[in-house]
Amino acid sequence: QVQLVESGGGLVQPGGSLRLSCAASGFTFSFYSMSWYRQAPGKERELVARISSTGDYTNYADSVKGRFTISRDNAKYTAYLQMNSLNAEDTAVYYCNVIVRREDYWGQGTQVTVSS
Repeated sequence: QVQLVESGGGLVQPGGSLRLSCAASGFTFSFYSMSWYRQAPGKERELVARISSTGDYTNYADSVKGRFTISRDNAKYTAYLQMNSLNAEDTAVYYCNVIVRREDYWGQGTQVTVSS
């Protein structure tokens, strides 16, 4: 079955960086686009970034453009989210997502807290 496991979250100071990883299994990773979403307390889940199956195309939420970079390693079945210049507004649970045969799959999420 499809499984997504996020890691790499934690507590970071404003201006700091983190790299999130999403380890995938149960489907042919190189066939599907991958996405990162986040959900802050009291807010709806929002799309942060998406990458095409080959990695050739990416898109980002306006709020993270120029600071976050999504990437993938198809040989390792892993997607990444490099987050730089973090600020308090980036505090959220970050989720990895894939749509396989029209069904949405989510990881368990990883907490990112930006605070001094």
